Amino acid sequence: MSLNAPGAASPARIELKTLGHRIRHFRLDRGMTLDDLGAAVGVAGSQLSLIENGKREPKLTLLQAIAEATGIAMTDLISSEPPNRRAALEIELERAQHAHSFRQLGIAPLKVTKGLSDDALETVLGLHRELQRRDREANATPEEARRANTELRLRMRERHNYLPDIERLAEQQLGQAGHTRGALTHRTVSIMAERLGFDLIYVNDLPSTTRSITDLENGRIYLPPASIPGGHGLRSMALQAMAHRLLGHQPPTSYADFLQQRLEINYFAACCLVPETAGVAFLREAKKDRNLAVEDFRDAFGVTHEAASMRMTNLMTEHLGMSLHFLRVGGEGQIERVYENDDLPLPQDVTGAVEGQIVCRRFSARTAFEQQNRTTEHYQYTDTPAGTFWCATQTGSRDTGDFSITVGVPFDDAKWWRGRETQMRASSTCPDESCCRRPDPSVTARWAGRAWPSARVHTHIFSPLPRGNFPGVSESDVVEFLERHAES
Repeated sequence: MSLNAPGAASPARIELKTLGHRIRHFRLDRGMTLDDLGAAVGVAGSQLSLIENGKREPKLTLLQAIAEATGIAMTDLISSEPPNRRAALEIELERAQHAHSFRQLGIAPLKVTKGLSDDALETVLGLHRELQRRDREANATPEEARRANTELRLRMRERHNYLPDIERLAEQQLGQAGHTRGALTHRTVSIMAERLGFDLIYVNDLPSTTRSITDLENGRIYLPPASIPGGHGLRSMALQAMAHRLLGHQPPTSYADFLQQRLEINYFAACCLVPETAGVAFLREAKKDRNLAVEDFRDAFGVTHEAASMRMTNLMTEHLGMSLHFLRVGGEGQIERVYENDDLPLPQDVTGAVEGQIVCRRFSARTAFEQQNRTTEHYQYTDTPAGTFWCATQTGSRDTGDFSITVGVPFDDAKWWRGRETQMRASSTCPDESCCRRPDPSVTARWAGRAWPSARVHTHIFSPLPRGNFPGVSESDVVEFLERHAES
């Protein structure tokens, strides 16, 4: 019978390395050599050496014989605790050198000898502990990511979603490239890249984990080919790649740092596509005419409805003194992207995160899905515990399903917007669950015990976020891509 076979004295699996150290400790404590103990228990000393080094699992009968020969209780022999400080250090090092975070470095493991001091072991283990700490920090869990994202959202709320330094940087770059008015052209974006020493190269074989790759050695920014000729996507991706260089970004040291960098490059791209001076002038004129509309702002600068909506959150509080909210909501009601500084009541989890929460069924962001004509904006007033809000919502579709884009303001500011005359009105009492999450008691009673829904599990919630300085990016794919294109 082996030590860990059914019926063994200890049902818990004993780590062989620890067991080996304990056998050696008690053998030496009794002044016995390997051959002495081997003769006492009826096995060769070489066989005992393999057991003491954790390379062979002993049978229970042999362990009982060793315990008797060394004069100790069986429970003491098979204890899971290292017998002394030196053994604890060696066992910890053994585990550390088998960890994935160490093996992926390609470094040969340190061989522990009698001549290696305890101090040296402590130093090496200190390095391993730091490596593991950094690995855990980089491998953010979904909860850690939500916390980092929430902290960033709240910081931007305090700043009215406005970053003046990046606004000035974008206007400077545009001016030097000769852009004065109108929609930003692909040609101007190329000139901006050339001024930074980069050529824009469009390729079909970008790794699926990347949006763009910047070759710093050869001065190239690789982008995918345009799926929609003239679309703003490629301009935005090129501008984001340039922003990393202009803002002096270094490889992020945490997931929060990664999110901050992503926000900054997106902000720079938005500033270039809708420059502050021209954007504010457009919005002020529209407000004066009581004709503010996302669709007009969108068309004036040749960007997407979502980009125009988000750019409004950058400019309107700072320059027009108007608080507002922005929502991108999926077809199932889940909040995918959010900004608010007008106190719109939104669902939150225990970390304060809003993304992923289900928005009220009464909100325009969801009632817009029910409209027959979904090609135009849906306008609606919604009474909430925090007051009444006016909203304009545009719906769309993509490979993963429907979505809606909403911009809204408190009731008093609706007078500046097109669509304020709408008769559509709803009432929401969320977060009170009786508003839209809890069915009528009579209906609940009718179906109690008579229905069994099978829930769909979103498996990504069980997974940690991708590790590394650039979460989600395959380093090997990027290197192989650059090697293919370096000589082309």
